[in-house]
Amino acid sequence: MSASRRDGVLFVEDCDLTTLAERFGTPLYVYSRAAIESAWHAYDQAFADRDHLICYAVKANGNLAILELLAALGSGFDIVSGGELARVLKAGGDPGKVVFSGVGKREDEIEQALTAGILAFNIESRAELTRISAVASRLGVEAPISLRVNPDVDARTHPYISTGLKENKFGIDIHQAEAIYAEAAGLPGIRITGLDFHIGSQLTELEPLADALSRSLALVDRLAQSGITLSHLDIGGGLGIRYQDETPPTPQALADRLAPLLDQRPQRLLMEPGRALVGEAGWLLTTVEYLKPGHRDFAIVDAAMNDLLRPALYDAWQRIETVAPGSTEPRVYDIVGPVCETADSLGSNRSLALEPGALLAIHGAGAYGFVMASQYNARPRPAEVLVDGGTAHLVRERETLDDLWQGEHLLRTS
Repeated sequence: MSASRRDGVLFVEDCDLTTLAERFGTPLYVYSRAAIESAWHAYDQAFADRDHLICYAVKANGNLAILELLAALGSGFDIVSGGELARVLKAGGDPGKVVFSGVGKREDEIEQALTAGILAFNIESRAELTRISAVASRLGVEAPISLRVNPDVDARTHPYISTGLKENKFGIDIHQAEAIYAEAAGLPGIRITGLDFHIGSQLTELEPLADALSRSLALVDRLAQSGITLSHLDIGGGLGIRYQDETPPTPQALADRLAPLLDQRPQRLLMEPGRALVGEAGWLLTTVEYLKPGHRDFAIVDAAMNDLLRPALYDAWQRIETVAPGSTEPRVYDIVGPVCETADSLGSNRSLALEPGALLAIHGAGAYGFVMASQYNARPRPAEVLVDGGTAHLVRERETLDDLWQGEHLLRTS
């Protein structure tokens, strides 16, 4: 773990979080370089005996400094928009290690990705395949494609982050995939390279992944019999992290479970971890503004659902603790923000020793934290800091009030 206590005060690596809050203000996102790199190496080492490529899911956290760190490690990237591709390239990522997922790729985004020279498009519908063929033909290039198949496997996770059931919008029904591969083989501007699946996020069991891989490999074998050979298999991402009492599998456990299924398979193995690389490497610091006793005791803090949406969106639980020891007796509080929504709660029924001005750290905030933040209630978004040993790098400045209306124009009618 990159967070520890020294004389009762919470540190990330060798940086005192109270000092970071004083220097950069709150709310404040703090990330650990050591934790990110350690998580990436755990994946890389687990699959070291196979030709593989880790394609970090940019949607989990797209800060340029984090993408830069991962690119320097040799990471690939899983993107879902042209904006994410632009971020990867800005951070020094190799476009030849980028896979483009997502159900709604626009024509300009397809052209952008083809021009950049990405590794593969993960096709999510027949209509998308037709569009990519047309764009590639117009540009006089070949589009490398894999079909993202929907294996109809229950990931046993939150329904909002389950993506592998037939009622989900993602992927192509695995029972229709063979016919669509055959169609793709006859389309101009299309080069078939692989097969992809991704069944969901925050997975705490390996059997759903093994089941999805088994179903996908059966399809690979049928394709080979019909003359369509694939150069890569993409098993998606989704391994969970510990927010409360979960015991998510490690990358090594994943590799060990899938090894018998992949034995003697020649295809390069791609994977798309996101949360598992950055989730536990991030903290959101927030200051207690008011204590409001009553039927329920509220601690009103300066962070809100616009800064960290997961608790409001998913009813997600994230650990909250004081950064420094409190001088009062613990009480049970609901930790809430100033946004004018009843859903603006960061954590309920938390036993904490609080007083106004106390600094709190919300754990597990490295994934789906800032990246989902908004300016709701005209609240500037927080700063982001990356800790490297005893050095803290400001990797995103706190927004100003002027930033709130950047690009807007007054009518000037008076």
